[in-house]
Amino acid sequence: MEIKLDKIRRAAKKTVLVGVLSLFGSFAFAQSGQNIESTNPYVKMGQKALIDGDFKTAVENLEKALPDEKDNLDMMYMLGYSQYQIGEYKKSIESFSTVLKGRPDDVNAHYYRAKVANTLAIEPGSKLSDKQRADLLEASIADYNKAIALDGDDMKLYQNRALAYRDLGNLIGTPTSKNYDKEAAATYYEGSIKDLETVLAKNPARKDLNLELKKLKVYKSSL
Repeated sequence: MEIKLDKIRRAAKKTVLVGVLSLFGSFAFAQSGQNIESTNPYVKMGQKALIDGDFKTAVENLEKALPDEKDNLDMMYMLGYSQYQIGEYKKSIESFSTVLKGRPDDVNAHYYRAKVANTLAIEPGSKLSDKQRADLLEASIADYNKAIALDGDDMKLYQNRALAYRDLGNLIGTPTSKNYDKEAAATYYEGSIKDLETVLAKNPARKDLNLELKKLKVYKSSL
């Protein structure tokens, strides 16, 4: 059975997405335009569940396809995406990391791994230390950097990197944080500001981004 990813993309756009999406970005499920092909029945069921927007069932079936399909990078991409949607962030990072080991220039895998790391870092009620949060945010920024180096025309990459910069600035710019570093926080806020200005240069009418830009300038001046 072969299912084209553009079909998955069209179907997924119609679903109500589970989990936290970027403050700025829109949903874009795409992966290099390749076809996904497997005779494994669990992969087939996982594909169908993903198309239907049932990410929990997708994860259950795709995980059953392991370890036989661990080298199927398209399947691992679907697994990572589905894990992200149901809040299994650490597993999602591992799945996208597997994809990137085999396809280091996969822009979308870098994008989603970055989103997952950022989401995990700011998850309410998390027991992560400030150091662990900072490490995740730095990893998120590093993935966005790689994705932008590969595709510098995709504005959602700048939008989401701005979010990661902002969150890291908020974390280490808080005096009670064990990672408190006023100068570094100012640098991250400036990075966020520059990314938003890059997006606004192409989309000046974005009221949400203009408002966020004003907030960031206040954050930076209040350090």
